Amino acid sequence: MSLVLTQSRVLGTLPPVGPISYGQWRFTDDDPASGQMLLETALDSGMNLIDTADVYGFDWGGTGFGQVEENLGRILAGAPGLRDRIVLATKGGINPPTPYDSSPKYLRAAVEASLRRLQTDRIDLYQIHRPDMYTHPADVAITLTALRDDGKIREVGVSNHTPAQVAALQAHLEFAIASNQPEFSAAHLTPLRDGTLDQCMEMRITPMAWSPLAGGRLATGEGIRPELLAELDRLAQREGVDRTQIALAFVLAHPSAPIAIIGTQNPDRIRSSAATLAVSLDRSDVYAIIQASEGVPLP
Repeated sequence: MSLVLTQSRVLGTLPPVGPISYGQWRFTDDDPASGQMLLETALDSGMNLIDTADVYGFDWGGTGFGQVEENLGRILAGAPGLRDRIVLATKGGINPPTPYDSSPKYLRAAVEASLRRLQTDRIDLYQIHRPDMYTHPADVAITLTALRDDGKIREVGVSNHTPAQVAALQAHLEFAIASNQPEFSAAHLTPLRDGTLDQCMEMRITPMAWSPLAGGRLATGEGIRPELLAELDRLAQREGVDRTQIALAFVLAHPSAPIAIIGTQNPDRIRSSAATLAVSLDRSDVYAIIQASEGVPLP
C-alpha cells in the first residue's frame, strides 16, 4: 500500500486544496500574459492553493518588495474569474532592512498593503513569514484575530516557526492555526527531527513544505549526496517517472499530510508534477531515501 497521500488537504474553513501548491517566489516576470498562463496551468493541474508573500520580488531578479503580489494582482484584476478558482495565501512580517516585524501596527499595515497589491478584498490564508522574537505572541494573536474578525483574512498560519513558537502563538488564539510552512525535502529532513511535523499531527496543523525539491537541486543533482540521487533514480525508474516526482512523493508520504509547494516557471514541469500523485512509495522506500540523504543507517 502506497504511503503517498493524494487526497485534498484541509486548511481550517477554506475550500479543500490539492496536495501540490503553486508558489510564487520566482514569479517576477512582469508580463501578465505569461503569468496568467502559468497560473492557469497550475490550476488546471489541480494546484488551487497559490502561495505568495509580500517580500517576494525583493530577490530572484525582482524589482523590489511587493512586486510578486502586484504581478498576481494585475493578473487577477484582468481575469476576474481566476480569483474564485484559487485559495490565496500570502505572508508578511519580513520588513527589510529590519529583519522581522510582527508588531500590531506593522502587521495590520502589511495586510492592508497586500490586499491592495493583490487587488482583492480577502486573503484566504495569511501566514506570519518568520517569527518576530521581539513581539509578544499575545500581540500577534490580537492583531490576527482583529483582521480575521474584519474579514480581511480568513485563516491564519505561520512559516519557519519552531514548535515552541507555534505553541506560544496558539496559546493566545481562540481559533486554530491552520498551517505551518517549513523547509522540507528529501535533502532537508529537519522537520522530521525537530518536532515540527509531530506538532502538526498533534495540533491538526497542515504542513506546507517549501523547497520540496531543495531549490531545484534534487532535479539537477547539484550539491546533493550521490547516494540520495541514486536512490531517487532507482525509484524513478521503477515508477516510470523522473526523480523530481519521487522527491515530491516523498514529501507527500508523511502522515502529517504535507502540501508540497513547487515554484517552477516552466509550464511543462508544472504539468508533469501532477504525475507525482500516481507514484507509489512504501515504508521501505521512504526509509531508504532518509538513509541515503543522511548517509548513515537508521538505528
